[in-house]
Amino acid sequence: MTSSTPGCLWVVATPIGHRDDMSARAVETLRQATVIAAEDTRHSRPLLQHFNIATPLVALHEHNERDVVDALVRRLQEGESVALISDAGTPLISDPGFRLVRAARAAGIRCAPVPGACAAIAALSVAGLPSDRFVFEGFLPPKSAARRSRLQVLAGDPRTIIFYESSHRVAESLADMRDVFGGEREVVLARELTKLFETVLGEPLAELAARVASDPDQQRGECVILVSGRGDDADAKLAEGQRVFAILREELPPAKAAKLAAAISGAPRKALYEK
Repeated sequence: MTSSTPGCLWVVATPIGHRDDMSARAVETLRQATVIAAEDTRHSRPLLQHFNIATPLVALHEHNERDVVDALVRRLQEGESVALISDAGTPLISDPGFRLVRAARAAGIRCAPVPGACAAIAALSVAGLPSDRFVFEGFLPPKSAARRSRLQVLAGDPRTIIFYESSHRVAESLADMRDVFGGEREVVLARELTKLFETVLGEPLAELAARVASDPDQQRGECVILVSGRGDDADAKLAEGQRVFAILREELPPAKAAKLAAAISGAPRKALYEK
């Protein structure tokens, strides 16, 4: 019998490594749900079995998300409850689920978080880098040219920058960061967090890039890279202002572009205009 009251979409965080980080609320929510939408059912099944969770699973990943979303929203509208999990950590953070949450909210369905582990935040908490302002960039492009182009855009950002990176590209990415950001920029590599071989290394980019390149052990597992923002000094503001000015100048007269770039970056308008 179909319920007249819509169900709830529960967005449930799971451990990024250590199973004891699974919250009691997460376990109970997964047990009570009608169905669990999992990024990879084969990966999630051992975790669910460990906590004696017998709720049926359905796959929801980047290749089928568009097709599965409509069916899950219909089930929610009929009063069923759906729990969304990823392979590890908090769903939607560089993982599938955005389309499902967006579609559920558009349909007037309640979406409720069950918080827990997130590799980006866990890494930031132990990195020793400024954490009052930070930006999460997720994964950089796999090709070096596109990766360097994206890094150039971020080079003047004063905030701590957080990246995810695959183990087979971490050495290359650190080398590109060294070349774009400069060898003195402070960086932290947080690897295999909460797992047996957890490692958190913090050094200037030149030193860490060389260390990782020469040590295959540091090129294994799940990696989070955190880079300190560019110092909020006059040179950094001017560099950022020049970057913004160059973009605006393509569409605006120089005076207007300089005025807006100065407002955005804090750099002196006159210096940008003269430059």
